Amino acid sequence: MERSTSDDSGVTAEPRVLRRDEWDRWYGTLIRAFGGVPEPAEELELFRELTQVDRSIGVWEGDGEDERCVGTAGAFAFRMTVPGGTPVPAAGVTMVSVAATHRRRGVLTSMMRRQLDDVRAWGEPLAVLTASEPAIYGRFGYGAATFALNAEIDTSRVRLSLPAGTDDVRLRYAEPADVIDACEAVYARLVPGRPGMLARRPGWERLALLDPESGRDGASPLQCVVARRDGEVTGYARFRVRPTWGPEGPKGTVVLDDLAGLDAATEAALWRFLYDVDLTSTLTVRGRPVDEAWQYQVSDIRRCRPELRDALYVRLVDVGAALAARTYQAPVDVVFEVEDAFCPWNAGRWRLSGDAKGASCERTSDAADLALSVRELGSAYLGGVSLGSLGAAGRVREVRAGALAAASVGFGSDVAPWLPHGF
Repeated sequence: MERSTSDDSGVTAEPRVLRRDEWDRWYGTLIRAFGGVPEPAEELELFRELTQVDRSIGVWEGDGEDERCVGTAGAFAFRMTVPGGTPVPAAGVTMVSVAATHRRRGVLTSMMRRQLDDVRAWGEPLAVLTASEPAIYGRFGYGAATFALNAEIDTSRVRLSLPAGTDDVRLRYAEPADVIDACEAVYARLVPGRPGMLARRPGWERLALLDPESGRDGASPLQCVVARRDGEVTGYARFRVRPTWGPEGPKGTVVLDDLAGLDAATEAALWRFLYDVDLTSTLTVRGRPVDEAWQYQVSDIRRCRPELRDALYVRLVDVGAALAARTYQAPVDVVFEVEDAFCPWNAGRWRLSGDAKGASCERTSDAADLALSVRELGSAYLGGVSLGSLGAAGRVREVRAGALAAASVGFGSDVAPWLPHGF
């Protein structure tokens, strides 16, 4: 749910921490900045409860009854999986907006300054966001670190080749709210295995159950099937069905909201179910991992119309702590010359030494091997963007011959990073 609209030069007021009794006006500023369309009551109430006011800031102008909010920003306290499986504290930057009347006065810059100073003071080495306008956030040190796969699958023409054990999985329909605990248990078991996944804080499980009629676009209420193997819940799929009829007969669409499986057979059984829903010929998929297995089980990938989208943007708030928190799939011993004008405490040389067991990253006066900005480190941090590719794009400069290839291999991840839901 990151949101932002605006820009610079000549701040009118300093950001201050939000008070709970200001939330309605603060959130109203956000809604207006994004077009002014009211949110459904259940969504509004959920985000009222989820907002951590002590980690939220606003810019206010005027006094007394004339005081009005002209800028908003929040930061959820998340723990995000990094390569190696460690959950690392990360500030989930969210609800960012600037009133259209206050563009180009430095409101956004002042909020980003205050927020990153706060994140550093909280001892959180990372800040992450999803960008409404990606061009805004590069100048504050955020780099695109994960991508998501969308698809429109012609299930009338595309067949699946399924792994052994698929027929051993049993599926049953269930009311989404009735099985939320079982689904959350599956999700929690998957979190350590994929960089970018967020350990859900209490209350966040309700996000998956939001189902306002205004958001269905003609589809059914949310449906759910639960997968079982040997009596254990091993996966689930949440989806909607949009019935459509043409002169030739039914041609409905299955709209996938979420799918998770603890093993390959469970995942395959869930995908097969979605392909076979009666009276449908299309499966719409949004925001899935870019390495998900179904792509290699289909008979015709072209008829799936795959599309890649940017997803999570990562900002290293503490370079040393962030790089030391993850592991590396091949040994690395490299000195980075880091540029970071917005958070100057990160600027300078850092020696990273690590492997699959752990890492250290300390200040050094040794000669640099690679030169880059903190934005490139953010992009490469979760292993989904190659340092080598960034080097080929001219965004990483190799100072010592051979250093880029070695570091690029070490920073990689066997599993593509993935953000499972927005915030």
